[in-house]
Amino acid sequence: MNPSDTKRPPLEGITLEMIVTRLSESMGWQAMGEAVPIRCFTHDPSVKSSLKFLRRTPWARAKVEELYLRTLRR
Repeated sequence: MNPSDTKRPPLEGITLEMIVTRLSESMGWQAMGEAVPIRCFTHDPSVKSSLKFLRRTPWARAKVEELYLRTLRR
């Protein structure tokens, strides 16, 4: 077994809904929209609308996941 196989991916077990909810509670929608300027964060934001957009838009989802990982490191 390769040692890298035993390393867990940082987002394993964390759903996109958990990520969006935790970010909105810790940073707020305005800061999220500044960090990742997407409409679902800047215009009438909600977890539901954000999930719908992020599930269909891989580049945006990747940016939100990066933001989440950066906030965990702080």
